[in-house]
Formats: sequence, structure tokens, C-alpha cells
Amino acid sequence: MSRLAPVVLDNGTGYTKMGFAGNSDPSFVIPTCIATRGSPSSGSRGPAVPSKPSGLGSSSGHLSSKRGIEDLDFFIGDEALANSKTYAVNYPIKHGQIDDWDQMERYWEQCIFKYLRAEPEDHHFLLTEPPLNPPENREATAEIMFESFNVQGLYIAVQAVLALAASWTSKSVQHRTLTGTVIDSGDGVTHVIPVAEGYVIGSAIRHIPIAGRDISSFVQQLLRDRNEQGIPPEDSLRVAEKIKEDYSYVCGDMVKEFGKYDREPEKFFAKFEGENSVTRRKYSVDVGYERFLAPEIFFNPEIYSSDFLTPLPDVVDQVIQTSPIDVRRGLYSNIVLSGGSTMFDHFGRRLQRDLKGIVDQRIASSELASGSHMRSSGVDVNVISHKKQRYAVWFGGSLLASTPEFYSYCHDRQAYQEYGPSLVRRFAIFGSATD
Repeated sequence: MSRLAPVVLDNGTGYTKMGFAGNSDPSFVIPTCIATRGSPSSGSRGPAVPSKPSGLGSSSGHLSSKRGIEDLDFFIGDEALANSKTYAVNYPIKHGQIDDWDQMERYWEQCIFKYLRAEPEDHHFLLTEPPLNPPENREATAEIMFESFNVQGLYIAVQAVLALAASWTSKSVQHRTLTGTVIDSGDGVTHVIPVAEGYVIGSAIRHIPIAGRDISSFVQQLLRDRNEQGIPPEDSLRVAEKIKEDYSYVCGDMVKEFGKYDREPEKFFAKFEGENSVTRRKYSVDVGYERFLAPEIFFNPEIYSSDFLTPLPDVVDQVIQTSPIDVRRGLYSNIVLSGGSTMFDHFGRRLQRDLKGIVDQRIASSELASGSHMRSSGVDVNVISHKKQRYAVWFGGSLLASTPEFYSYCHDRQAYQEYGPSLVRRFAIFGSATD
């Protein structure tokens, strides 16, 4: 019997990527926000669920029967932001983890029915989760998916493992492995996650409080410091994000780059042309040092804030050094970039150079301490960039869910009805023979 393509849903703090397995790009990328009637939720729970209308049976698990029809008056994604003046906009995911389950259920409802136009009873679903996600969250996800949407089967994958699978498309990957270090930098936070044979080494995970939102804020600050009078206040964030995406790159040496810009400003300064979103008046902005200073906060964080001072290469090295010694070579040789904030030109090359310098210096110090009696064969440091980097987690899910064996890794509806939500506390890792 032929099956319909599984649905791949990657819910991030800032954006949700959704589509069908086997595709190279997600069908929709929308903000992870929901606009509802009433005030935004202030606590960990959302607004109270309206009582079930009388006359409707309790056997059905669908949203319309569990709540009143007025509870279906909401928008998600870009539509939610467009209606922010008359509706309260909430963000159900905070720091990668679901914070408001009621609103998340409504969000998934429109993702499936309105955007993907899919009947959940006919599809298997692959969802993603951040590392160290509590097992209770998996159970809550399974309850919604099986009881509200009655899906055929469910697989919840760790985002870092999917990002490793997405890197297999890179030409620099010689053999497919699920051992490596994932640097996942999105809109809200940057994680450095070591993975050994598909299993996350939880004790070694580190997070860096610098990501896309901080870079945009830093570019805004730099433009203000240069007294760019042409940018209207309501457009300053949008202009900063545009400059960050279209003009910024990673340089090899910040001091030399300043010298180049000072010697030949006409060659390196770019001009951004914009239009006021309110008055429609044209304006232009000179884009200067912020072109290379924007991503530099990963490598010299002190230029942005004094709260966090450890450069990204040092954090990656610490993560690998705190991992078990027998997997360290594999973690150094397969460092995978994932997320929109790693898309800067030459980001991977700079990270590899700085990390290689740290490793080589440690090896040289060890050889010197041994009185030159011991010689190291060296450690291979390899940072992998690839075309699917921006949506690496979603693409990795699409890749794995399109394999024939994916269905055997899923927990199906019958097993859920027999064993209950605790069933989803464990999933078989792709490529492993046993659970």
C-alpha cells in the first residue's frame, strides 16, 4: 500500500519551517507566533480554554469539539503580526521549548489544515525538539498529535542530529556519520552540541547568548553611533536586518579590515537604498564598518557586550574537550554549521582557522611538556558549510523521513493507544539496529 509523504514540522523560537518529506526546501517558513482575542499570556500557561459547548459529544478529540467556536478566532505567522493591533500576539515557544501548550495546539492546527492542507490521519509526522528537552514535553506533544489530530505515526527527533544528517549533502563530507559537533545559531540563542553516533552528549552542551537578534541590535547601535539621520526610527530594525543579511561578511583580521576601509572607503563602503514604510520617501544609508563588525561579535564578543566574553572557537573547543576522549577526534573532524546566523560569508573558514590554532597550540604545549619525547600526529579540524545550512534541521528531517525505514522508527497510533504517552520517551536512532 502506497503511503503519503510524511509531514516535517520544525518549530523554532523565531520561525517555524514546515513541509513534506522528500522536498529540498520547506513549503512554508512563518514566524512562530499566534494572535488571539484577549491579552497576551503572562505566565507559562495560556488564557483559559473556553468550556466545551453543550450538545457536542466528548468522544471526538478535535479542537472544535473541545472548545467553543469562538476559540477558533485566531491567526498565526505573518497574519498574526498583521493583526497585532486588534489581537494579542503571543509566542508559544521560548528558548526552543514549548511554553504554552494550548496555543501551540492551535498553532499546529492551522499549520496542518490551513498551510499544508493535509489530513493528519493520513500522514506520519516528524517533529523536532531542542537538546535536553524534558520527556514530559514529548508526552504532551504525543498527546496532542495522537488525540487531537489522530496522526498515523510520530517521530520526535533532536534538532542537532537532523542538522548532522543535512550536512551529508556537502561535498566535503566523505562518509555519512552521526558523530560530530553542531553549531546551531538561530534568532534567539546559539547552541554548541556534541553528538556521538546519533546520541547527544548532554553534559557537554554549551549555549552562547549571542544570535541573530543580537547581531541586528548591534548593527542598529553602530548605525546610530555614525549618526545615520536618514533612517526613520520605525524602519531601523528592518534596515539593520537587511544590512546583516545582504552586506555582512566575516573578515580574517579586524584591525586590517579597519585599515582597508580607511584607505579606500569608496571601494568598501556600500550604499543601502530604502523607502520609509510610512511616508514612502526614499532614503539612502552608507554601510561601512558594520559590514564586518556584525558577525565579528561571535569571535570578539567584547565589542558588543561585557556580559559574555568567550569567543565561539573557544566555546567549541571547551565542548569537545569535556566530551569523552574516544569521540573527540570525530567531533573535531565533523563540525557542522546550522541556522541562519551561520550564513555569513567565510564564517566556516574563520572558525576553522581559529579552532585549528587553539588545537595546534595545545598539542605544541603537550609536546614541549614531555621534553619533545612524544610527538602527535595532529588533529584534523574540519568545519562543514553547505547550501542547506539555513534550514538544515528541516532538510535533515526531510532527508531521513523520506527513507523507507523511517516508518519502522515511528511510534504508530495503535502502539500509542496500547501503551500511552510514555511510549514516546524513547525513539530508535536512525541507523541503529536496536532501540
